[in-house]
Amino acid sequence: MLDHVPEKSDIIDATRRISGYVHHTPMLTSGQINHIAGCSLYFKCENFQKIGAFKARGAVNATLSLREDQRKNGIATHSSGNHAQALAYAGSIVGVKSYIVMPANAPKIKIEAVRGYGAEIIFCEPTLESRESSLQKVVEDTSAFFIHPYNNYSVIAGQATSAFEIFQVKNDLDYVITPVGGGGLLSGTLLSRNYFSPGTKVIAGEPSGADDAYRSLIEGRILPSINPDTIADGLLTSLGDKTFKIMHENIEEIIVVSDAEIIDAMKLLWERMKIIVEPSGAVPFAALLRKKENFKGKQVGIILSGGNVDLKKNYFNM
Repeated sequence: MLDHVPEKSDIIDATRRISGYVHHTPMLTSGQINHIAGCSLYFKCENFQKIGAFKARGAVNATLSLREDQRKNGIATHSSGNHAQALAYAGSIVGVKSYIVMPANAPKIKIEAVRGYGAEIIFCEPTLESRESSLQKVVEDTSAFFIHPYNNYSVIAGQATSAFEIFQVKNDLDYVITPVGGGGLLSGTLLSRNYFSPGTKVIAGEPSGADDAYRSLIEGRILPSINPDTIADGLLTSLGDKTFKIMHENIEEIIVVSDAEIIDAMKLLWERMKIIVEPSGAVPFAALLRKKENFKGKQVGIILSGGNVDLKKNYFNM
């Protein structure tokens, strides 16, 4: 388990470590969407990833980085969905029990997926305080090893492998845009940019109903996410001290978008590219569309972070 900000070699090592357990996801393009956006877009499709989201990368890397004595009593975390699935999947790889604290209002599709990987779910109230206190009790009762959803350097190194794959194919991008919630994917993307494509600028998209990262960047300190309210349920968490430091020192800009803009972006991806992207995954595309004049004629990579949606939910009549 890393105890320092991931270096270039750590990201390369993570790529090798998780190979065979996660997908090398494709980058897709669309002439129609390029015309609408006024620039050349390269969509990194983490919605095609194992468990349907980029989170598989970080969870698998962190779990495989543990010593046998660290993981013998199982692994544990708290998550509203995608990291929960990812850690449950990682536990199944190494053959240990996973204990997942989830808010009672987590999407049903994500709850069912976590159960499908054999994890034990402990439900809690939908607050950070309840998540953390419930997790603490689980760890005390089971001696399971806690793997934080994002504020963990081995997790960040795993998430960095997505951008590393982008830059192996396209190392001349003008921009890469990611969503930001807790900051694991954003931090990893920033580090990969620094090591593998230093000329590329990194921007994040964030929902207006959970804009704590945007406000934290302005204030220069972590401002917690209090009562977030957005359709992008994967982006409700506050930044961690590790992710904030990397973000604050390296990011170009955070663009805030409304839920209506997120839904419009998601619909465009569904209709024009025929791929399922969840609201959180559509946020970076919504951010580009909001300020598309800034990207005119540029080459832009967009990480579609996940595709776990409840197909019984009518997103487009909300």
